[in-house]
Amino acid sequence: MTVRVLIADDHAAIRAGLRMLLETDDIDVVGEAADGASAILNARALRPDVVLMDVRMPGTDGIEATSVIVAEGLAQVLVLTTFDLDEFVFGAVRAGAAGFLLKSATAESLQAAVRAVARGDGALAPEVTRRLLASVAAAPAPSSSVGIAELTQREVEVLTCLGNGMSNAAIAAELRISETTAKTHVSRILAKLGAGSRMQAAVLAREAGLA
Repeated sequence: MTVRVLIADDHAAIRAGLRMLLETDDIDVVGEAADGASAILNARALRPDVVLMDVRMPGTDGIEATSVIVAEGLAQVLVLTTFDLDEFVFGAVRAGAAGFLLKSATAESLQAAVRAVARGDGALAPEVTRRLLASVAAAPAPSSSVGIAELTQREVEVLTCLGNGMSNAAIAAELRISETTAKTHVSRILAKLGAGSRMQAAVLAREAGLA
């Protein structure tokens, strides 16, 4: 299956570089956008599998664009960030981003992240993981306990796995269930928690002390 990607970044040179790094036999860059508003319009028109989204853009920023794209079910969003982790990235988790990637990522890691997000898994650069979890620890806990209380015991186990950053395949192996069953549990968890992505669910898991 070919993964269709939309690149959103306000720097033309970065978009061109990302296109060169991304395009392979199974990844096709179908469009580009220079700001969040254009990313939303192009996502509606092109229906890509993944939007590679810069956070800081003029006008409609990456967080707002991510929120709209996820809410409308247009595509999965993979956020591009710097090593120092913009203060906006935690907001992107809340908006439903499926993963975070460093702009300095290699072609191999970039392609792997896009494929992972396209198949429904998350993608986190190790450097981003540490800083993101620090942001989670410092943030006030939301009122997610009611949603978590509605989960079955198995769903709590799956949510705990999500909080530990596990893929569907890893969850299946850990809980000795099929990958299809793992995906079904994840989908139900997202619906019950009102989470836009597995990343968002993972944050809720950690804030609830499950991981």
